Amino acid sequence: MLASYRAELLKLRKRSAVWVLFAAGLVLSVVFGYVLPYLGYVTGDGNQQTDGIPRAEVLRGVLPERVLDNTVGGFPVFAGALALVLGAVVIGSEYTWGTLKTILTQRPGRGSLLAGQFLGLFTAIAVWVLGIFAACSLCSIGIAVGEGADLNWPSPLELLQGLAGGWLVLTVWCLAGAALAVAFRNIALPIGLGVVWILGIEALLAGLVSSLLPSLEFLSDAMPGANAGSLVYAVTGMASADAPPGVREAVGGDRALLTLLGYALVFIAVAAFTTRRRDVT
Repeated sequence: MLASYRAELLKLRKRSAVWVLFAAGLVLSVVFGYVLPYLGYVTGDGNQQTDGIPRAEVLRGVLPERVLDNTVGGFPVFAGALALVLGAVVIGSEYTWGTLKTILTQRPGRGSLLAGQFLGLFTAIAVWVLGIFAACSLCSIGIAVGEGADLNWPSPLELLQGLAGGWLVLTVWCLAGAALAVAFRNIALPIGLGVVWILGIEALLAGLVSSLLPSLEFLSDAMPGANAGSLVYAVTGMASADAPPGVREAVGGDRALLTLLGYALVFIAVAAFTTRRRDVT
């Protein structure tokens, strides 16, 4: 398993798609977390984006004290979709390239191979989260220094909880993409189904339940996207009015954490069972 893990890290480091996805997530976080809000602050009352919001509050949103909001705020939806694509690409490409049979002839068992791939994905997601946090921190520091504002940071415990929660959210979506890739043995269909689910179906279901079918709210609250948004909401403590799409208090933080851990275990079990019991060709 450790040999498979080291091999997976090598492949992840050399695969251009991984870096493209990482760069896309980083750019989205910086642009929507800092560039656009700061432009709204600079243009003042003439910007519709900040209409009715005090300029001091707009500036506060891009200072170091709100760095967690801007780091993990996009994880439940936009970065989550990219993480799902990552899982599908890494696992599904072994089927589309026909390399899985060759790997298995080199002695690692199916379970060991899959465990090494998952550990590689977990490591990549951790690097991804830390990279986005570093970029957001630099943006916050630059704006604070330029505006002469105080450098007030969240406490170390708050930072740890926020980054760990963000890592779990991206990991669950990544595992969803990996499980779909194993189930369909390719890349395109898992990406299509997963992205449509994250960006469309869950939002439509939540809107339908809240407006027409409130008795089915328990079903909407059990979805992975709702729990991902609830966990981010809990670990950041952001106000509902400032929350990005997908971040809301659908359920409590503890329930969201347990639900996401449950989804992670289910996705791992599905991928492991399918890999061990089915022909790889």
